[in-house]
Amino acid sequence: MNAATPVRMPAIYMSHGGPSLPDDPIWPGELARWGAALSHPTAILMISAHWEEAPLALGATTTVPLTYDFYGFPEHFYRVQYPSPGAPDLADKVRKLLRGPGMPVHDLPDRGLDHGAYVPLTQMYPAADVPVLQMSMPTLEPKQLMDIGRRLAPLRDEGVLIVGSGHFTHNLRALNTANHVLPFMAEFDDWGKQALAGGDVDAILDFKHKAPAALYAHPREEHFVPLAVTLGAAFDELPTQQAVIEGYWLGMSKRSVQFG
Repeated sequence: MNAATPVRMPAIYMSHGGPSLPDDPIWPGELARWGAALSHPTAILMISAHWEEAPLALGATTTVPLTYDFYGFPEHFYRVQYPSPGAPDLADKVRKLLRGPGMPVHDLPDRGLDHGAYVPLTQMYPAADVPVLQMSMPTLEPKQLMDIGRRLAPLRDEGVLIVGSGHFTHNLRALNTANHVLPFMAEFDDWGKQALAGGDVDAILDFKHKAPAALYAHPREEHFVPLAVTLGAAFDELPTQQAVIEGYWLGMSKRSVQFG
């Protein structure tokens, strides 16, 4: 293969933790090993639970300040920097792939990466040398998000790592520093593990009705539905997937998976 030829990248869904993730004794190493095991991407397209915007929006394509979209944390978490290069060429490609009736795309050039994007990337690609583009979720409807992922799938052949970033279970009332896992969190996580292993895409898209304790594991669905974008981007390779990270953080599942 010519050295200039991009390597086809996987599509991934990751649980992204919170601003304090780097302080965890285990999770940073898991993310670092994951990043090291992947081929070096030409760019990263990030879809985070923390950016809902309709019509669909693209964030900064230059290096701008991060979006510290959290409250009440110690001051040093607001001083974290991640000066990744912008990805204007990737933004052009995304616009072309998504162009069509009912899919307007607009730009927010001052919108920096939020913590659902930069926190895991500081561990996976600490050199901040990969261009990153963040894209909003214009809807929380899983089938529509999956369709967006399918349109974006050709980017993988150009070396782009497509990332759905959320949390496999997410109920802030269940957070606890002892990492005690409530039964409904474990039930949902096990259901999701089995659904992914069996390639049961229909069940995953209809998780609110098919999964046990769905409304307890996800009182609001924004942290689970980025998985639908990943599934769309990996549609031709379903059900093949690899569970890269498992276990719990502060009582929430940190399950993260790779397709391809």
